[in-house]
Amino acid sequence: PGQSAGTPSSSPPSGSASAAAEGAAAASSSNTSVSSSGSMEAGSGSGCGSRRNLMNLTIATTPSGADLNSLELRLHQQQLQAKQQQQEQQQRGHQDLDESQRKRLAEFVQRKRSIGELRHEDFDDIAELGAGSSGVVQRVLHRPTRQAMARKLIHLEIKPSVRAQIIRELEVLHSCNSPYIIGYFGAYFVDSSATICICMEYMNAGSLDLVLTKAGRLPEPIVAKISCSVLKGLIYLRENINCLHRDVKPSNILVSLEGDCKLCDFGVSGQLIDSLANSFVGTRSYMAPERLNGEEYSILSDVWSIGLSLVELATGRYPIPQPDSRDYTSAFSSDRQRNLAEHREAAVKGTRLRGMEPPQNGPKQMAIFELLSYIVYQQPPKLPSFAFSENICDFVDCCLRKNPKERLGLESLLKHAFIQSYEQNQEPEICLGNYLRAVLADEA
Repeated sequence: PGQSAGTPSSSPPSGSASAAAEGAAAASSSNTSVSSSGSMEAGSGSGCGSRRNLMNLTIATTPSGADLNSLELRLHQQQLQAKQQQQEQQQRGHQDLDESQRKRLAEFVQRKRSIGELRHEDFDDIAELGAGSSGVVQRVLHRPTRQAMARKLIHLEIKPSVRAQIIRELEVLHSCNSPYIIGYFGAYFVDSSATICICMEYMNAGSLDLVLTKAGRLPEPIVAKISCSVLKGLIYLRENINCLHRDVKPSNILVSLEGDCKLCDFGVSGQLIDSLANSFVGTRSYMAPERLNGEEYSILSDVWSIGLSLVELATGRYPIPQPDSRDYTSAFSSDRQRNLAEHREAAVKGTRLRGMEPPQNGPKQMAIFELLSYIVYQQPPKLPSFAFSENICDFVDCCLRKNPKERLGLESLLKHAFIQSYEQNQEPEICLGNYLRAVLADEA
């Protein structure tokens, strides 16, 4: 299964102003490269110095940059690395992590620092993981370190000044250090072209939209575990980098065979989002009604997207237009207890379940204008009580309320009985990693 190539949303993030990291400089497009070590050093240029920012892109500066001696550069590098290490330790301490999560985060940081400068010629393409209107995602191998990565290539017809701003805004990705957020190695532009390459952690089970094609639909306990990780990831983005996701959907939730579940493609760069604003091509939308109406965007808009995504994962079908009771009979029994037992058995054994079939009456898919109008004016989808527990039905209802003020916030959702019933029990036989390894067995 592949890794998402999802399209960022078209609204600029509220955190974009704070996303520009300290020390980033406007740059020309002719001398750009990237490293993942977090260092800042002099580079070569035609009479000009260069500086490396937190995203480790070597960007041409004014000639005065060349006047810095090597001692000053080394001192600045040491200060920058020390500050980054302190931030990483603080972030790990503020999160409720177990020992294995802390160990994996520390190992990732060490691998990232050992990689050095990212250069296009140092990568071997292995396979295409996914493609979307905004670009393509490839699995690649970084030859010098033998590190597997997922590399997203986005072609942008933009001015050099805009390219520099995108790089400055992307710098904040290096400060993300959470088991619920995809890890980033760095980014670079291909020569002097308008193609930006963003190198990130490779997730070997892919995105949930692709998992869904193999699983049919996901059993309720697995949906609960995914929901918990998504909520924690959104809380991390808000509290640590002042960022809303703005594009929560199955293709932007990545999972691994080890049981990790992480968010990707969140709206950290306003310029990148604006540059891709006209690239939407598709027949699905996870946008909240208020966003489609041009009203203020908030974290509660991400909550709507969570609810819509969970209904799709739990049924195997995008829920707009709302299915009727006859549609559910294609995938569920009319006996509620039998359905609940099936959920648990599938979660434990990794059994593939039959997903809901597409609508039998009417067009198979709505035109995009019809779809958006439906989201704004029609009632939100619900899960039927005969097919699911009361907890998940209520959880979805708390997310999919037309009035954003009536939706529950992230912390309240994290305390909801649907999440807590599986978090507190900690049944060892219900494990996301075990489930994925079983349901994707023939993909190994």
